[in-house]
Amino acid sequence: MKIKNICCIGAGYVGGPTMAVIAQKCPEIDITVVDINEKRIAAWNDENVDNIPIYEPGLSEIVEEARDRNLFFSTDIDAAIDKADMIFISVNTPTKTYGIGKGMAADLKYIELCARQIARVAKDDKIVVEKSTLPVRTAQALKDILDNTGNGVNYQILSNPEFLAEGTAVDDLMDPDRVLIGGDIDTSEGEEAVQALVDIYAHWVPEDRILTTNVWSSELSKLTANAFLAQRVSSINAMSELCEKTGADVNEVSIAVGMDSRIGSKFLKSSVGFGGSCFQKDILNLVYIAKSFGLNEVADYWEQVIIMNDHQKKRFASNIVKTLYNTVSGKKIAFLGWAFKKDTNDTRESAAIYVADYLLNEQAEIVIYDPKVRAEQIYADLDYLNTRTEEENRKQVKVVNSAYEACEEAHAVALLTEWDEFKELDWKKIYESMLKPAFLFDGRRLLERKTKEKIGFEFYAIGS
Repeated sequence: MKIKNICCIGAGYVGGPTMAVIAQKCPEIDITVVDINEKRIAAWNDENVDNIPIYEPGLSEIVEEARDRNLFFSTDIDAAIDKADMIFISVNTPTKTYGIGKGMAADLKYIELCARQIARVAKDDKIVVEKSTLPVRTAQALKDILDNTGNGVNYQILSNPEFLAEGTAVDDLMDPDRVLIGGDIDTSEGEEAVQALVDIYAHWVPEDRILTTNVWSSELSKLTANAFLAQRVSSINAMSELCEKTGADVNEVSIAVGMDSRIGSKFLKSSVGFGGSCFQKDILNLVYIAKSFGLNEVADYWEQVIIMNDHQKKRFASNIVKTLYNTVSGKKIAFLGWAFKKDTNDTRESAAIYVADYLLNEQAEIVIYDPKVRAEQIYADLDYLNTRTEEENRKQVKVVNSAYEACEEAHAVALLTEWDEFKELDWKKIYESMLKPAFLFDGRRLLERKTKEKIGFEFYAIGS
């Protein structure tokens, strides 16, 4: 089965970069990325490729090469579905904010809407690929909808979870650890559909890195991978608090532990807490699934990873209040960084949001600088929490265009995203512009204590 036309529903952090790389590597396949968000599609089509809606190193160059050759961005979802042999579903699957499973279960309404739209439009056989992170057995729900509301069209459902780390998404797509494809491998039609997707990735991924499984294993592998990674972060963060009490240094501990070949060094960097679109959402999903099967001990085990992450953010914020003589009311706190990690403009579940919320409740005045996150996104993140009115957020929070402007006359600086440029700042100039004593709180272990204390800063870092 040769795939000639691909449609991807969802032009976000997964759909956009994934389809751009496939388009570059498979010039013979026409790919159309569709979304109901007109503003987002317009940004993907912007003549100035630097204005595309997602910042990832190397992405704009790939989009520029493939766009209008075999990569297209459109709001005409029906036309793209009709033309496609293979349809990727890359829409949002947020945690439910209502009803049964509120705060834990994945909200699948956007997935179901996609399935119903495909069923309504499709006139010939389609391969439907789950790309969004989904709970186990979602493929069955998709199949039920497609088979029962379609026009006698045959569908094969594949699971092809993404394992992208934001900030390195292009590298992860170009040289993946593995590509996982789940399908109905017990039937010839299912095998044929799986092979069609294998053939696409085989354009640039060695076949020994393309793993085929049944659908359920593929769906659960994605949740499990994210849960294991988040667990490592919460584990080292738990030790960071112990290090602060005992005089140990968490960086030295993590180096020593990471040199054990059975453990390895990745995801052992202590910080103010993990963020991003996947870790928290996927673990909560795992907790909900475990509880729905009556596996309460399994659910409690994974929920503790989230509890530890929330604790790390709260204690970082409360340490700022305690250090500033138990009050930050009316005091200016400079935030360096708002994105959940460097080299991305994604702010979903960023630790900075929750640290800011805590300090705003203590009536602090916060001035924020992030090199890639726009002011409207920062205000939207705070407004979404519904902790205070939009007017109060705009009164207490100011977004500026440079780190130096943010730090001027500040009582304290909180470093919340590990952008490389923050290491290169003229910290002496910053110190001189601040109120004294000048406090510096490093939530990412980015800065060197000795040099900052020599300048005159009261310096605090996670885990030391």
